[in-house]
Amino acid sequence: MTHTNDSLLPSELPESAAHLAAALAPAAAAGHFDELRGADISAPTPPTGHLASTSNAPFSIANNPDLSSAWSIFFEHLGPEGIQDLDRRMASLQRQVRDNGITYNVYADTDGPQRPWSVDLFPLILSQNDWAHIERGVLQRARLLNRVMADVYGPQELLHKGLLPSALVQGHPGYLRAMHGVQPVGGTHLPIAAFDMARDAQGNWWVVTQRTQAPSGLGYLLENRLLISRLFPEAFSQMHVQRLAATYRALLDGLRQMSPAGADARIVLLTPGPYNETYFEHAYLARYLGLTLVEGNDLTVRDARLYLKTLHGLQPVHGILKRLDDEFLDPLELRSDSRLGVPGLLQAIRAGNVLVANAPGSAFLESSALLGFMPALSRHLLGEELALPSLPTWWCGERSAMQAVLPQLAHSVIRPTWPMAQRVPVLGGGLSPQDLAQWSARIEAQGDEYTVQAHLPLSQMPTWRTEGTEGASQRGSAIAPRSVMLRVFAVCDGPGSWRVLPGGLARLAQGDSGITSMQRGGSSADVWVMIDGPVDTTTLLAHNQAAPAVVHRSRQVTSRAAENLFWLGRYTERTENVTRLARITLQCLNGEDQTSQPLLAWLSAMGVSQGLVLSTVPAAGQARRVFERSLIAGLTQPAQVTSVGYNLRGILGAASAVRDRLSQEHWNLIVRAEAEFFAPRTGPEDDGDYSPLDALRQLEALSGHTAAMTGQQTDRMTRDDGWRLLSIGRHLERLGFLATALESGLQTGAVLEEGGFEAMVALFDSTITFHAQYQQRRDMPALLDLLVIDRDNPRSLAWVAQTLRGRIAKIEAAAGMPGESAATGIPEASDLSLVALCAQDAEGRHAALEQYLGRCVRGVMGLSDVLATRYFTHSVDALRYSIGA
Repeated sequence: MTHTNDSLLPSELPESAAHLAAALAPAAAAGHFDELRGADISAPTPPTGHLASTSNAPFSIANNPDLSSAWSIFFEHLGPEGIQDLDRRMASLQRQVRDNGITYNVYADTDGPQRPWSVDLFPLILSQNDWAHIERGVLQRARLLNRVMADVYGPQELLHKGLLPSALVQGHPGYLRAMHGVQPVGGTHLPIAAFDMARDAQGNWWVVTQRTQAPSGLGYLLENRLLISRLFPEAFSQMHVQRLAATYRALLDGLRQMSPAGADARIVLLTPGPYNETYFEHAYLARYLGLTLVEGNDLTVRDARLYLKTLHGLQPVHGILKRLDDEFLDPLELRSDSRLGVPGLLQAIRAGNVLVANAPGSAFLESSALLGFMPALSRHLLGEELALPSLPTWWCGERSAMQAVLPQLAHSVIRPTWPMAQRVPVLGGGLSPQDLAQWSARIEAQGDEYTVQAHLPLSQMPTWRTEGTEGASQRGSAIAPRSVMLRVFAVCDGPGSWRVLPGGLARLAQGDSGITSMQRGGSSADVWVMIDGPVDTTTLLAHNQAAPAVVHRSRQVTSRAAENLFWLGRYTERTENVTRLARITLQCLNGEDQTSQPLLAWLSAMGVSQGLVLSTVPAAGQARRVFERSLIAGLTQPAQVTSVGYNLRGILGAASAVRDRLSQEHWNLIVRAEAEFFAPRTGPEDDGDYSPLDALRQLEALSGHTAAMTGQQTDRMTRDDGWRLLSIGRHLERLGFLATALESGLQTGAVLEEGGFEAMVALFDSTITFHAQYQQRRDMPALLDLLVIDRDNPRSLAWVAQTLRGRIAKIEAAAGMPGESAATGIPEASDLSLVALCAQDAEGRHAALEQYLGRCVRGVMGLSDVLATRYFTHSVDALRYSIGA
């Protein structure tokens, strides 16, 4: 591999970036098409009987060491620093991926479920002629697959005539008998179809796989485009790269046009949830298209109609853009163990009341075996030859095909016919003679379970490998060829009509493996389609920009999103509270008041009640160091309920479920706070224990993060009902925590001593205000005036209770809630009297104050239950739904 820092002497430097790139970039491996040079440098002969040349090859295959014209233009527009600037751009790209929180979840990843999205610096560049060929073939295949699905779930002539084997279709687990005879709303079975394709050594395109259930990539390719176009703005502009927005607008308009409600349709994007591998894409795509992101439990079916559960009742849903495999859609008729789908959804589909993209039952089209039947199907259904040929494929369920292909296993790929988690494609070229014999016997015994496909050495495109990345030398960075697979999308822009997204998602193999799977370490690249004329400048903005008025539409808040926002607020406040309590405890245990028994008793009681230490740990007054070590050890225990670590993980979990409602800065802050708090730490001892000083530093850093989180929640979020529930969650926790703390301080007598008095004011986060208003006073009237009665102190009980009641009143007014308010249990503060609160009985107890604090604690518990019943679980006895029209 050639490196930029020592491969050429200064006197030998070529005169342009394009010449330098041509000199530095290694040629593609023998037998692979070289995307950079537009040819196969080695020009080998393809295997006989596997890949025949086609007459419409877009590139010359002459032996040409120079760059293709498109890549020459790209490198010439790198700017004055040329290739020497690529390391900086790569660093910027990786930083943007991290800052934007672009992730791809990998279940088997030992480093955790999330990892940054992998995207290469260089785009895959396609000429206009090349794209025209791809576009024509993809449009033809979209029409063909839609016709095949319409026949299979309709008259089934293809099965009767033997053009499709019944065993291949009806034996496929993705074939849904419940959908037979169902005409989808709008008449189109496949509003979205994706095709994975690759070039052979001569530059011809072949279709390798097709995706119809819930094709992924439409969101990631948008992010790739934004990232790469900003890094190479001059090249992107000067090369006339076609834009993407018009196709997304066409998809959205087409779905609305075909839905039962037309232009006024409510369309949602159905996701399996935040633990799905492509959840980032779901949230991003929903936000880009302006769709409500929903999970299965956000939806319900009533009278064969689909509704969205919102804070204001059930709202009708007319269309679903699904990112969920068919088998999980409806636990009543499909997988009964599914918790991802909607009970009764198939009933609503059969009734014609909801459009689903794509219609359930398309999974059988994804079988590799179907590719072998596509040429005959095209001739029969369309009267046309395939413009884009399928990679030669043999389904071994047909004996003649099996016998013909068994001698070629060493030059082929063995694929499972049905989707099976334990089976992955096997490259015959990597098998020993003994293994080949075993595979032959296995295929002969269970032929219908296997499909054999010709092995296609993928074309290779240039990538930029920086120091420390896979494939880069420690001496510097380099241009390296990597095998590439192109995924192209066809989207429906109206009944029976499709258009092709001008570009796609390029997937790159890791190293020399030739495997482009993202789950197995692959990367991605943007795809630039060059055109000769002007680019399409369509955006997703409304067509009529001169409209004299805009109708205000409030964002729908689903019950699931509302519940997660509510708990995001609660976990944020809990984390802030227990962090402050832990800091104060450690400071007191190592300060001047460490011998104060009332203070130690109060700290011990609060530590146990808030989960900082276990109830079996000796109290601080009995064994101060044991109590301290137990508190420190429990800080990062995420399995210990209500510990600091547990609550911090709770923030991340709740935020993940409503990521589409959070700003990127807010999300990054949560991720960074969690990562830093749980980062491995070592102390002075071999067991990794660390000192109170280290723990205090850790808690102080977390306090800064939580303060920033509350700032994001207060000032950076739209004040809709979802935000009000988040605020209610925070203030509910604050009221309960502070009332409990003050009640415990009275019972232990801690507030009657100077150390406990100061600790209580600090726990209420009111130290600066107290000293500014009351100077050196240390008496109960001053304490209760600021911490209980003061309406200007956001940490006083009266202020929190008043704010809670106000937030709840607004939600109830917007929802038209009849009956008793949910805030009834929260005590009114208007009749609080400082004289009454300070009054003591014969035993020296503040009876009125303790009664008020007890009402606050009980009111918080009751309010939580009422909110869950009314807004999250939608219990019929507690809420009368208003069904929107």
